Amino acid sequence: MIRVAVVDDQALVRMGLRTLLDSEDDTELVGEAADGRAGVELVRRTRPDVVLMDIRMPLMDGLAALREITSDPALTGVRIVMLTTFELDEYVFGALRDGASGFVLKDSPPDELLRAVRVVADGASLLSPSVTRRVIQRFSAGTPSGAPRPELERLTDREREIVAWVATGRSNDEIAAELVVSPATIRTHVGRAMVKLHARDRAQLVVFAVQSGLTLP
Repeated sequence: MIRVAVVDDQALVRMGLRTLLDSEDDTELVGEAADGRAGVELVRRTRPDVVLMDIRMPLMDGLAALREITSDPALTGVRIVMLTTFELDEYVFGALRDGASGFVLKDSPPDELLRAVRVVADGASLLSPSVTRRVIQRFSAGTPSGAPRPELERLTDREREIVAWVATGRSNDEIAAELVVSPATIRTHVGRAMVKLHARDRAQLVVFAVQSGLTLP
């Protein structure tokens, strides 16, 4: 059972998500909150697997709440999906940088919202290849990159290459096909890179690659 918390200041959004989650056998709504401050308290109290959280809210916005949650060692296992009205919301890159596992449009079809919950609960990041590329195109130009970062020294040359491939938005299977290796090999490299860079998930690898100026050889 995937335990989900919903944090959104719109009552209609909360009601819709509640109805959707209650209709599935593998999801359970453990609580709702109408602002970021109450959301952080809810997460600390219930320890959900996944949080669906709005970016813009009163008292404390979603980004501030996200930072509080991801900086708390006791909440390491909590995955956060940001809810946004626009696919390329100006705050999306900041949310990924601060530890969000992805984002989803509020008006997405029900099956996409449920997929978001399941994908993130399974430890993956919710960044489709097309959206990943568009996020990078929009935000990398205004993000400091190319500066030497000590974290890079922890990676092997192959791991740097794989992280650069991840930043293109390709899946493990697609990267494996490009490099003519098995998907399991790519998963191993991605996993080791995440450990060395202390990345919560694949989404943070994308952010790291953009900020570090990693490019394909």
